Amino acid sequence: MKTFFTLSAFLFSTIVFAQVIINPGTKTEVTNSSVSVEFGSQERGIILPYVEESEALNAVPGTLIMDYKDRIMKLKLGNGAWQNLTGNANKTNGFVNTLLAFQENPNTKSIIGPTTVPQAQVPGILILSDPNKAMILPKVASPHLNIKNPAAGMMVYDSENKILAVFNGTQWSFWQP
Repeated sequence: MKTFFTLSAFLFSTIVFAQVIINPGTKTEVTNSSVSVEFGSQERGIILPYVEESEALNAVPGTLIMDYKDRIMKLKLGNGAWQNLTGNANKTNGFVNTLLAFQENPNTKSIIGPTTVPQAQVPGILILSDPNKAMILPKVASPHLNIKNPAAGMMVYDSENKILAVFNGTQWSFWQP
């Protein structure tokens, strides 16, 4: 019984204070205690989930999607509206075949940080639930020049120009605060 409680306490503390490095290379720790997810420094990006805006009814502010119907990357704002991050991709390279039947698998969802919500009820693929931590995007210098064959829905931080770079399948768009 003592082993059970010790193991349970360890697993709970691991979940509550989770910090993840994806593709870390030689890095063994996240940059600081305010980071929940961090990526390595290779010339790769994170690809947003392909979702039609009308299907994302329960999306919360801060949700990012690649709308497969109109082929525009979007951000859900605090007022409930969607902000386009890219223009329409008339001819999109590397885009998923939308004629396929999409089937949601509730076991493919991940929550990083504390939560009381069962995994099957999580309204997204990757949820960063800690209110005091953030994700550090993959950092790539001039991604429009250095990422070969980017996929539609790719997002990175341009470390050379210090801006957000998003790819809609045809062209890069750049955002800065």
